[in-house]
Amino acid sequence: MSLKAVPIWICANHFPQHSSQLGGCVSYLFVPKRCRFVGYSRMECFGSLSLQRAKTPVEDDTPLTKPDLGVASIDVSQTNQSLGFHKDLNSLPKPLSATVFSSSPNDGSKVRVAYQGVPGAYSEAAALKAYPKCETVPCDQFEAAFKAVELWLVDKAVLPIENSVGGSIHRNYDLLLRHRLHIVGEVKLVVNHCLLGLPGVRKEDVKRVLSHPQALDQCEMTLNKLGVVRVNYDDTAGAAQVVAADGIRDTGAVASSRAAEIYGLDILAEGMQDQSDNITRFLILAREPIIPGTEKPHKTSIVFTLEEGPGILFKALAVFALREINLSKIESRPQRKRPLRVVDDSNKGSAKYFDYLFYIDFEASMAEPRAQYALGHLQEFAKFIRVLGCYPMDTNI
Repeated sequence: MSLKAVPIWICANHFPQHSSQLGGCVSYLFVPKRCRFVGYSRMECFGSLSLQRAKTPVEDDTPLTKPDLGVASIDVSQTNQSLGFHKDLNSLPKPLSATVFSSSPNDGSKVRVAYQGVPGAYSEAAALKAYPKCETVPCDQFEAAFKAVELWLVDKAVLPIENSVGGSIHRNYDLLLRHRLHIVGEVKLVVNHCLLGLPGVRKEDVKRVLSHPQALDQCEMTLNKLGVVRVNYDDTAGAAQVVAADGIRDTGAVASSRAAEIYGLDILAEGMQDQSDNITRFLILAREPIIPGTEKPHKTSIVFTLEEGPGILFKALAVFALREINLSKIESRPQRKRPLRVVDDSNKGSAKYFDYLFYIDFEASMAEPRAQYALGHLQEFAKFIRVLGCYPMDTNI
């Protein structure tokens, strides 16, 4: 059996060998000795091995440059919790020390959290649920929030990853691999869409509704009954901001009740979503991983690519089933740098296949031997594995 170096956690019973060559990530090596996999894998740990940097299929290895973070254009006087980025680089926040992190209370009063959108966005609500007294920082794009964490402008970022009605946010799956941040937590937020309008406007007066495409889809049947024209906008709170700024009385927005409060709009209807159990899951991202524990339920997120061969995906997933590890999420994304694989056959021509990355969330902590053994077993079939994070599950909805 050929062995490959992959950036995953080492066994909890041994001292980890840190690699400084894994793109700035705190990564560890766990490999099996020459062994047979019979039932539960008979596996041991090596204490010292040379590492080569694991290359991700879509990783951007160009040096980081100071980006245009594209701060959302808002009036920060309307809220005392959200602050935009300062455009003068000399006035950017200074890097935070370990002392600052250790002295931060559990309510997050010293934590700066980036999110995509403007004040009143559901992402901001998720950030405030995770850190009730944090300073929220709006960004106009998802990638700007990633870069804000990397450049020490903020401590963390909170970004949506999936919705119970609309499904996965594919853009953020791609960004998880492109950037070298770690998932340190998750937030599940109940989404209650409201129809907002200018003061004095009745629901029957609204002829056009602005909102994010997913929000409009989640309210499809309700909006059909109203007979309104749907117009896509970048985010829900931004749509509310436009309705308030333009002052057009026949135009409404689908957004949160907090957005109505911030922008001075009336709530014309609540519970606009077609399904009452409309829940969005958000990820909390940070520069460094957290130390996994076993005192509460944990979830681990990984991404990997597989070798070629029949039944290879079945074999890869079986390593978790053998150890009674539940998979809570499976997502596939095309490899950007290798979208097609060509197989030559002199008699039948060339067959083209799509090459995919697989993202998996499994319900186990990397402090548990069964999780370590599962990843060690997985590397028998995988060309590349990366642990995106091990973090406590959000069980409060």
